Amino acid sequence: MGTARARMAKAAGLAVLAGVLALGFVGYLRPRFMVDLTNMVLAWCG
Repeated sequence: MGTARARMAKAAGLAVLAGVLALGFVGYLRPRFMVDLTNMVLAWCG
């Protein structure tokens, strides 16, 4: 049971890391997209 939970946590962490790297790559290719995305997140948060 504990190993399954650890495996799921590791998979989730790798998925988050892959998402962050993908967003960073898109931001490098299209900085305007990242500015729009950041503004949307800031507007949504508060």
